[in-house]
Amino acid sequence: MIDREAPVSRALVIHPAARDGMARSEARLEEATGLAEALDLEVAEAFIAPIRKIDAGRYFGRGKLDELKARIEENTADVAVIDTALSPIQQRNLEKAWNVKVIDRTGLILEIFGQRARTKEGVLQVELARLAYERSRLVRTWTHLERQRGGRGFLAGPGETQIETDRRLLNEKMAKLRRQLEDVRRTRSLHRAQRQEVPFPTVALVGYTNAGKSTLFNKLTGAGVFAQDMPFATLDPTVRAVDLPGGTRILLSDTVGFITDLPTELIAAFRATLEEVREANLLVHVIDASDPDHEGRIGDVMSVLDAIEAGPAHEQPMIEAWNKADNLALEEAEDLAIQSDIANMKAGRAVKLPLSAISGDGVDALVDAIERALATDDERIEVRVPPEQPRALAWLHSHGEIRDSQMDPETGVTTVRVRLAPAEAGRFRAQFPDLAIPQGIGEVEEDEF
Repeated sequence: MIDREAPVSRALVIHPAARDGMARSEARLEEATGLAEALDLEVAEAFIAPIRKIDAGRYFGRGKLDELKARIEENTADVAVIDTALSPIQQRNLEKAWNVKVIDRTGLILEIFGQRARTKEGVLQVELARLAYERSRLVRTWTHLERQRGGRGFLAGPGETQIETDRRLLNEKMAKLRRQLEDVRRTRSLHRAQRQEVPFPTVALVGYTNAGKSTLFNKLTGAGVFAQDMPFATLDPTVRAVDLPGGTRILLSDTVGFITDLPTELIAAFRATLEEVREANLLVHVIDASDPDHEGRIGDVMSVLDAIEAGPAHEQPMIEAWNKADNLALEEAEDLAIQSDIANMKAGRAVKLPLSAISGDGVDALVDAIERALATDDERIEVRVPPEQPRALAWLHSHGEIRDSQMDPETGVTTVRVRLAPAEAGRFRAQFPDLAIPQGIGEVEEDEF
C-alpha cells in the first residue's frame, strides 16, 4: 500500500535574543515552539541564540551562522524557524547559507491563521495579510528577475520584468480582496447598528492567545464554540446574548487572541473584526494567571488595544479576569486575591478577579463585576404611573431593574424606583412622553437605591 501522506518536516526553533532581552527569552522560546508544533512541524531542537549585533544581510554574524548551520545538519532539520521578523533579503540569504526552508515569526503566525480560518471573512482577512507579506518577498521567489517579457500590451507591457508582472498581479488581487473586506466591514457596521437599535450593552473578551477566552465564553453562554489548548483556536468572532442575574441582557463577544509582535499585516487585515473590540461597552481582559510571563503578555495585549484605539487608555472600561488561578500554588492564589482587593479599592484601576473557566470558580464574581461595571452609567429614576397606564408599568418591569414599587391605595398611582440603561431610559421617554421629566420622572440620588 502506497503511503500518500506528506512527510513531517523536522524543524529547528531558534529564538534570537539580545543581551538586554534575555528576561523574556524562555517564555518566547516556549511560545515559538508551540507555534511550530501547531503547524504540525516536528521540533527537533529549540534553543535561544544570544546575539550581540544584528547583521543587515543575514541577521546573524558569520560565526553564529556557521554554528547554527552545524546544529541544523546535526538534527537533519529541513526547516529553520527564526522567532523574529526577518527582512526579505535576510530570509533569502539564510536559506542559501543553510540550504533549508526558513520561516520567520510573521510567516509562522500567518501560516497558522491560514490553517485556522473557517468563515469567508476569516479566509479573506488571512489571504490579504499573506499577500501583503509575500509582496515584500517577491525578491526571494524568482531567480530570473532580469528576464524581460515582451508581447501584447494586455499580457505585459513592453520591457516589463517578471517581478514587475508578479507585483502587478498581486496588487490587483489585493485590491480585489480589500473591496470584498470593505463589503464585510459595511455588513458588520450594519449589524452593529441593528444591535444598537436593540440597546443591549456589548462585552468583548480580549486577551493573549490561549489564555482561555473561548473556554470562559462557553462557561458564560453555553455556546459550545471550539476551545482547545492551542494558539489561535479562535479566529472568527462569535457573539451570544447572555442574561445577567440582575435582569440585564448583554451581547458577549469572543475575539481573536493577541500575541507578541502581532504582524502589522494581520492588524490591518483584521480591522473589521477588531472594530468589534473597539465598539464594546466593556472589555474583559482574560489573563493566564499561571503564565510565568503574564506581565509581559499583559503589556503585549495593551499595545494591540492601543493600536486599535481601544482599552482604558481610550476611556473604555475593562475588567481583568485572571484565569487558570486553580493552577497556582496556594501562596500565589492568596497573593492574587489580595491584589484583587487592592485593585478594587484603587480608583482608575481595572478590577482584578481570579477565576477558573474550567471549574467555574470565581465566574459568578466576574458576572457580578460585569453587571456593576455596566450599571455605572445607568439612570436611576422615579416614575409615578397612574392606574390607566398599566402598559408603562409592564414596560419598566420588562426593561429595567425595579428597586422599589409602592401603590397609593387612595389614588391607585404606583411609584416605581427603577434603574435603566441610558438607551432604555431614552426609549421610555419616547414611548411615554406624558410620564417623562418634568411631568412624572425625577432623578433619584444613587445612595437612595
